[in-house]
Amino acid sequence: MAQSLELLLIQFLMPDNDARRQAEEQIRRLARDPQVVPALVHHLRTAKTPNVRQLAAVLLRKKITSHWPKLPLDSKASLKQALIDSITLDHSHPVRRASANVVSIIAKYAIPAGEWPELLPFLFQCSQSPQEDHREVALILFSSLTETIGATFQSHLHNLQPILLKCLQDESSSRVRIAALKAVGSFIEYVNDGGDIVKMFRDFVPSILNVSRQCLANGEEDVASIAFEIFDELIESPAPLLGDSAIQIISWLAKFKASFLKKHKLVVPILQVMCPLLTETANEDEDSDLAADRSAAEVIDTMAINLPRHVLAPVLEFASVSFHHINPKYREAAVTSLGVISEGCCEHLKDKLEDCLKIVLEALKDQEQMVRGAASFALGQFAEHLQPEILSHYANVLPCILNALEDPSDEVKEKSYYALAAFCEDMGEDILPYLDPLICKLVMSLQSSPRNLQETCMSAIGSVAAAAEQAFTPYAEKVLEMMKGFMVLTSDEDLCARARATEVVGIVAMAVGRARVEAILPPFIEAAISGFGLDYSELREYTHGFFSNVAEILGDSFTQYLPHAVPLVFSSCNLDDGSAVDIDDADNVDNGFGGVSSDDDVNDEPRVRNISVRTGVLDEKAAATQAIGFFALHTKSAYAPYLEESLKILIRHSGYFHEDLRLQAVISLKHILTAVRAIPPTHADVQEKQKDVLDTVLNIYIKTMTEDDDKEVVAQACMSVADIVKDCGFAAIEPYILRLAEATLVLLRQESSCQQVESDGEDDGDIDHDEVLMDAVSDLLPAFAKVMGSYFDPIFAKLFDPLMKFAKSPHPPQDKTMVVATLAEVAQEMGAPISAYVDKIMPLVLKELASSDATNRRNAAFCVGEICKNGGAAALKYYGDILRSLHNLFSNSESDDAVRDNAAGAIARMIMVQPQSIPLNQVLPVFIKALPLKEDHEESMPVYSCICSLLLSSHPQILPLVPGVIHVFAQVVVSPDESDEVKTNIGKAVSHLISVYGQQMQPILSALPPAHANALATFASRR
Repeated sequence: MAQSLELLLIQFLMPDNDARRQAEEQIRRLARDPQVVPALVHHLRTAKTPNVRQLAAVLLRKKITSHWPKLPLDSKASLKQALIDSITLDHSHPVRRASANVVSIIAKYAIPAGEWPELLPFLFQCSQSPQEDHREVALILFSSLTETIGATFQSHLHNLQPILLKCLQDESSSRVRIAALKAVGSFIEYVNDGGDIVKMFRDFVPSILNVSRQCLANGEEDVASIAFEIFDELIESPAPLLGDSAIQIISWLAKFKASFLKKHKLVVPILQVMCPLLTETANEDEDSDLAADRSAAEVIDTMAINLPRHVLAPVLEFASVSFHHINPKYREAAVTSLGVISEGCCEHLKDKLEDCLKIVLEALKDQEQMVRGAASFALGQFAEHLQPEILSHYANVLPCILNALEDPSDEVKEKSYYALAAFCEDMGEDILPYLDPLICKLVMSLQSSPRNLQETCMSAIGSVAAAAEQAFTPYAEKVLEMMKGFMVLTSDEDLCARARATEVVGIVAMAVGRARVEAILPPFIEAAISGFGLDYSELREYTHGFFSNVAEILGDSFTQYLPHAVPLVFSSCNLDDGSAVDIDDADNVDNGFGGVSSDDDVNDEPRVRNISVRTGVLDEKAAATQAIGFFALHTKSAYAPYLEESLKILIRHSGYFHEDLRLQAVISLKHILTAVRAIPPTHADVQEKQKDVLDTVLNIYIKTMTEDDDKEVVAQACMSVADIVKDCGFAAIEPYILRLAEATLVLLRQESSCQQVESDGEDDGDIDHDEVLMDAVSDLLPAFAKVMGSYFDPIFAKLFDPLMKFAKSPHPPQDKTMVVATLAEVAQEMGAPISAYVDKIMPLVLKELASSDATNRRNAAFCVGEICKNGGAAALKYYGDILRSLHNLFSNSESDDAVRDNAAGAIARMIMVQPQSIPLNQVLPVFIKALPLKEDHEESMPVYSCICSLLLSSHPQILPLVPGVIHVFAQVVVSPDESDEVKTNIGKAVSHLISVYGQQMQPILSALPPAHANALATFASRR
C-alpha cells in the first residue's frame, strides 16, 4: 500500500483538478483499511517534499479515531514515535503543526488507557528546549490536549506555571509568546479558589497584558482577543484572580466590558483616581509609554469613547477646578483632560463648548510652556472632533492659534500647526479674512523651521488651501514651487517631508482648479512617480492620494496617466502585509485536503488566522484601494483595461481583516460599477459584463450589511446601495430587492454583526443616536421607494414597525427626527399607499412639530405636508390639529427660517390637495406673509406653484392679497437661489393677472423697485 499511496499523495497535490479528484477517490477507498495508518506514518517521516508529509499528517488526523483501537501495539508504538520525531526533527513548521494535531487526537484515547506515559514528560522537555520550534509546538500541544485530557493536567499545573510564565515572557520569539497565551487560556476552566492557584494566575496577568498589547500593535487582533477572553473568564471567576493589575485592566474593562463599570458604579471613582494621575511627571529613565500620566490619559480616552455620558461631568469638574491651581501640572492636566475626552464625548461636549473653549484659549496664554502645549493639543482635538460647532467660534480661535505659532517652544508650535490644520479644513469662506496673514506666516515658517515643524506646517497649508479653494490662487504658485523642492529629496530622514509635500500639491491643485494647474502638473506627476521607487511606505501612500486628487481634477484627461499610475496602485494593493493562514488550521478551506472526510469532525481544530500587519503597509494599501475607485470614477470607460484586475483586488479587500481597507474597497466597488456602466453597450458581452459586475458588487454589499462588524463599513455599504438603486433603476435591482430589504430589516432590528454589543451588565437606558450607521440605513427606504413607487408598500409594511421603534423612548431626539425624515421621503416617493400608515404616523409628527429642536420641527413640517399630499381621506381628520401646530411655526417665536419654509411647504401641499378643507381666508394671509422662502429652496416649487394655481383660477380668497403676492414674486424672480422653472411659473401667473386685471395691476407693478419690476416683466412676457 505504501508505494501506491505515495503516488496518490503526489497526484492529490497536482494542480490538475481531474487528477486530484481521481486521487481523492482512491485515497478515500484506501483510508478504510487500518493498514493506511502505518503507510501514512511512513510517508510522514520519509517523503521528500513537505507538502506530501503534511498531507500524510492531515489524513492521519482525519482517520486515526476509527483505526486506533484496531492497531496492534507495535503499530501504535511506531506511530507515537514517528509523531514525536516529526514534531522535533522535521524542518517544516506546517508539518510539525499537523503532526501535533494528530498527537492531540491520539492522546484522547491513549493517555486515559495508560498507553502513552512518556508523552507529558516529553512535552515538558520540549517546552524548555533552546529551539523555538520545539517550545512552540509543545505549547500548542498543551493547548489542544486540554480539550481531550484536560483533567489529567490538574495535578501538573504547578509544574506548568513557571514554564508558561517563562514562555509568555520569551523575548526571542513572538510565536512562543502567542502559543503560551493560548495555552494559558486553555487552562482557565481548571482554576479553583485555592490561594496558590489564585497567585499563580495573578502572576500571569502582566505578561498576558503585554502579549495582548504587542498583538494589537501588530494588527493581530484575533490573537489579542484570546487575552480578552481570558480576562473575561477571570472577571467572571469567583476566585479573586486579578489582584491589582490596575491601569491596564481598567483600560481593558472600559473598552470591552463597559457595562461592568456602569453596573458596579465604578466610573466616577475610577476617574477620580485617573484625572489626578495626569499631573504625574514621568522620570527621565521611565518608559514614556508606561508613564502614569500617559496611561491615565489612555484610560480616560477609552472610557470617554465607551461611556461618554458618564465620563463628561466628572472630567469637566476636574478641569474647572484644576485650571485655577497654582501648580502648572494641574493646569496642564485640566486642558489635557478636555482634549482627551473630546473624541468620545463629542456629542455631549458640544453643549459645553463655550465654557471649555474659554479654559483652553486662556491656557494658550499661560506663562508655562507645558500648559500652552497641552492647550494647543486640546484645541487640535476640539477642531478635529467638535465639528461643525467649533467653526462658529473662529473669530476667537484663529487669532489665538496665530499667536501660538509665534511661541518660543517648538513643541507648542508643532501642536499649534496641528490645531490650525484641523480647524481650517472645513472653514470654507469664513477663512478668507485670515487667508493672507495665515499664508504669509506659514510660508515664512516653512522656510525657516526644522524638518519636523516643516511637516506639520505643510499639513496646515494644505488645510488652508482646501478651505479657501479658488481664493488660494494668488498663493498657489509660491507654495507649489516650495513643494517642488521637497519632492526631490531622497534621504531617509527627508522622505516624510517629501510625502507631506506630495499631499499638499494634490490639495492645492484641487483648490485652485484644473484650468490653473493642468499645464504645470507634469513635473509634479513625474516627481511623484519617481518617489514611488524609494522604499518608504508613507510616501507611496501619499502618492496614491496625490494621484486620486489629480484624477478628480483632470477627469477623463487623466487617462494618459493610467498606464503609469495603475501599476503603482496594483503594486501596493498586492503587497505582502504579513497575513498568513496555516495550512493545517484551514485545510478544509484553502488547500483542498477536505475531500477526505474526518472520522470525528468534532476533533477538527477551529480555523485560526495568524495575522501580522505593518501599519504603514495597511495605510498604503488603503490609499491604493481608494485610488482604484477614483481612477475608475473619473476616467470611466477609459478604465476598462484595468477593470478585471481592479475588481479582483476590491473583492479581496472587501473581506480584509482591517476595517480601513474594507471601507475603501466598499467605496471603490461603487466607482468600478460606475465605470463599467459607462462602457457603451455595443456588444452583448458588454451588457453581460455590466450585469456580472452589478451582481458581484450587490452581493458583497448585502453580505457586508449583515456580516461586517464595523459600523462605518456597513454604513458605506448602505449609502452605496442607495446610490446604486437610484442610478440603476428598478429593472436592474429587482432580482436583489428582497435580499436588500431583508438586510435592511436586520439593521433596523439592530441584529447585524456590527450592532452586537456585549451585554454582561444591566443596561441603564442610555441610547445615543447612531449617526454613522442608522442615518445611512434609514436612507435606504426612500431609495427603494423612489424606484418602486407604490410597489414598495409590501416591503415597507415589514420595515415600518422596526423603524418606528426608533421614535420611542428612550431613543434620543436625533432618532425621532431620523424616523420623521424617512417617513416624509417614503410618503413623497411611495404615494397613495402611505394612507394606510397615517394613523400611526400622525401622533408622532404632531408631537415633533412642537419639538424644542429646530431640525425636528423642520422635518416634521415637511413630513406632515407629504402625508397630507399623499394620505388622501385618511389625513383629513387631522387637518385641524395640523393647522394649529403649523400656526406656531409662523409666529415670531420661531427663529429658524428653514422651519418656517417647511411649514409654508406643508400649507401649500394641503391647499393643493384639499383646498375646500382649509379656511383660506385665515390661512393665506399668514402663509403669504412668511414669504419669500429664505433658506430651504427645495420647498419653492410646491409653495409658489400653489399660489400660482390659486391666481390662475382667480380664487376669490387670493385676489385681495395680490399686492403682497406681487411683492413676493418680485423678490423671487431676482433671487439667484431660485430655479428658472419656478420663475417661469411665476411669470405665467403674473401675465394672467395683467391680462385679466390689467388696470388694477399697473399701480401694484409701478410700486416695485425698477430692477424687480423689469425682472418680473421679463418673465411675464415669456410664452
